[in-house]
Amino acid sequence: MPDLLIRSATVATVDDDDRVLVGVDVAVTRGEIEAVGKGLSAAGARVIDGTDRLVVPGLVNTHHHTYQSLTRVVTDVQDAPLFDWLLCLYEVWRGLTPEAVYAGARLALGELLLSGCTTAADHYYVFPKKAPADLLDQTIRAAKELGIRFHPTRGSMSLGRSKGGLPPDDVVQDEEEILADSERVIDRYHDAARGSMCRVGIAPCSPFSVTEGLMREAAELARSKGVLLHTHLAETLDEERFCLERTGKRPLGYAEALGWLGPDVWFAHGVHFDEAEIRLLGETRTGIAHCPVSNMRLASGIAKVPELLGAGARVGIAVDGSASNDSGNLLREAQAALFVHRLRGDASAMSARAALRLATRGGAEVLGRDDIGVVAPGMRADLAIYRMDDIGFAGARHDPVAALLFCCGAMRAETVVVDGAVVVDRGRLVTADQDEIAREGDRASRALLGVCRARD
Repeated sequence: MPDLLIRSATVATVDDDDRVLVGVDVAVTRGEIEAVGKGLSAAGARVIDGTDRLVVPGLVNTHHHTYQSLTRVVTDVQDAPLFDWLLCLYEVWRGLTPEAVYAGARLALGELLLSGCTTAADHYYVFPKKAPADLLDQTIRAAKELGIRFHPTRGSMSLGRSKGGLPPDDVVQDEEEILADSERVIDRYHDAARGSMCRVGIAPCSPFSVTEGLMREAAELARSKGVLLHTHLAETLDEERFCLERTGKRPLGYAEALGWLGPDVWFAHGVHFDEAEIRLLGETRTGIAHCPVSNMRLASGIAKVPELLGAGARVGIAVDGSASNDSGNLLREAQAALFVHRLRGDASAMSARAALRLATRGGAEVLGRDDIGVVAPGMRADLAIYRMDDIGFAGARHDPVAALLFCCGAMRAETVVVDGAVVVDRGRLVTADQDEIAREGDRASRALLGVCRARD
């Protein structure tokens, strides 16, 4: 007997046959999809009317920095490339507190849920020396309260400015401290079980902010604990020059030398890979978090996603931090992915269905999950439901998947289900007061920016 039944909907399954089913029901029992078909029993279940609705697998965000929601469109870096952008914002992030990190995470994760995102990876790597050590814990607290499936990664920076790195010395940590806290959060929060709501990864920040020793030891720790590895890589040409000057290798060659390739690794951005590197990524089944809006915003370039997919690499979509996007809308991100690859001169480079696959099943594969990303019996009930009878979809409903991606009819989901629980209903968060989240986010942002200005 189902707990929840979505009645008479159009369902984009994103299964192996990429089927779109019309006028079907989706039955959910104890957080799992029990059946997809017509005329299913609704006895005892909460019923959601799927008429004029499109149901898709919950969207999967493969890379974020939730705290950055507090520093959107900072005036001094609205038109800056990555390195200049970071040098300015490091000064702001030096003032992060547990309260600010929590407020930023609630803001970012709530925004993701409203767009139809049900699973989010977060890369938290700023640990000011004056702040308590449990900043990552605040993001996990926020995710649990909101009901989103969460993949927090314990980020780190160990190469401060005095040693040739980019970040200020007072936001870096020594290797022993980083590794000890990484082990702590894995032991406390990581759940490897099927259907898990929280899986922890290890994520040294980037080649220009982390020592070679930490990269090696982080990989060893992650593999001993059975968790995933994550970092930024090949995002900009400045990063490429840094790696060549400091290590004599291109970013991917440097990562390969440190043992950072394989199905347990995914990189954020991956813009500047050559043909041989793309083949290597495919052969090793290394993952990429594609961040099209951030890459455009910072003028980093366009990742070669069609080539990466053709080579066999795993690719998902990501919004990146909300200070370089400056949005946390994953549907918008998928639409950007649909369009940006056509700029290279091939109108067929990315289809609507391919973009939806990247944002759902592709992201699940990047995060090492086989229990989400598809609407099918036996999968966890992570679902996003979009209203298609809006004026923005009129004239396009003959192809609902294409309408969702090409049109701007619904940049927010009407209903979102995570692990069988309704967390967004009628376009509003169920698990928290979204107006309060916005107010607290604004308050934390003003305080953080005010501390920075007072310091100056």
